[in-house]
Amino acid sequence: MKKFLSYMTLVLVAVMTITSCNEQKTRKALLPNISGKAGDVVIVIDKGNWEGTVGNVLRDSLACEAPFLPQREPLFGLVNVPQNAFTNMFQIHRNIIVTNINPSVTEPGVVLRKDVWAAPQTVIYINAADTEKAVELIKENTALIRTTLEQAERDRIIRNVKRYEELKLAPVVTQMVGGSPHFPSGYKLKKRTSDFIWIEYAIEGLTQGILVYKYPVVEGEEMMSLDNILENSNMMLEQNVPGMFENTYMTTSTAVRPGIEYKRYKGLEFAEVRGFWEVYNDYMGGPFVSHVFYSQDGQEMIVLQAFVYAPKYDKRQYLRQVESVIYSFEWADTGKEEEKD
Repeated sequence: MKKFLSYMTLVLVAVMTITSCNEQKTRKALLPNISGKAGDVVIVIDKGNWEGTVGNVLRDSLACEAPFLPQREPLFGLVNVPQNAFTNMFQIHRNIIVTNINPSVTEPGVVLRKDVWAAPQTVIYINAADTEKAVELIKENTALIRTTLEQAERDRIIRNVKRYEELKLAPVVTQMVGGSPHFPSGYKLKKRTSDFIWIEYAIEGLTQGILVYKYPVVEGEEMMSLDNILENSNMMLEQNVPGMFENTYMTTSTAVRPGIEYKRYKGLEFAEVRGFWEVYNDYMGGPFVSHVFYSQDGQEMIVLQAFVYAPKYDKRQYLRQVESVIYSFEWADTGKEEEKD
């Protein structure tokens, strides 16, 4: 009898879980699509706080200069909407920060929500009893807020990429390194060797490229150090990415030293390197982002390098698009398990 009751309890829990998941999917399917320009954030805040300390801290945190871009571009575009004007038109925006500054707030904090009024939407609530606490919360959670908004933008791009994917490219990359990003429609294979692949999307005035390459792990060397990564990357670039003229080739610019962060995303641990590329003995250049990680057997380093060449345009969104591609990387044996949304 006890075994039967335990079994029935498990069945009931499973049914309730499935029902809850189905209800969430149904609700999400009924929500309208998001609106708004990519990279923009609606800030719901009254005029006094927007023009005061709270607004200044939000601008410093989110509209600051995006790193490693040749022109000055804000990390996010901010759109101020007063509380009484926050109607349906703004509620379906892609990214929303709602400030709730009120003496009645008893649980101050930053709350992250998804798909509140539209999908796929990110909403961040800042709840505080007064402006001083609101400022404190924003400063303490700046990294969390930035990361949440950045990843939301990437996830939307990745979702669209998977919907309109250039399916012929992933098998080529997988054959060389055991996994692959998802490449958008319009990307084409430009070069392929046993240890180097060059894939790009190119139209007049714009090139978005992905370089995938590998090199052996050397015992005793710090393979994930910035100096080691740059040394090996420059060697691979010189050998495989020639410029338009003799004795010209892609390399890492030394005018500004690249930055490095160590990250973990969907089970993959990697070094993220940001900097500028240039063509040796020529005047071409632009921003790049690289993900560097160990192969599954630990014998090789794998590099996914995303770069942009757009001399006539702002580059923040173009770089974010191509950067999202390398964030979509999946090992061949785990790709199907990851793709559930």
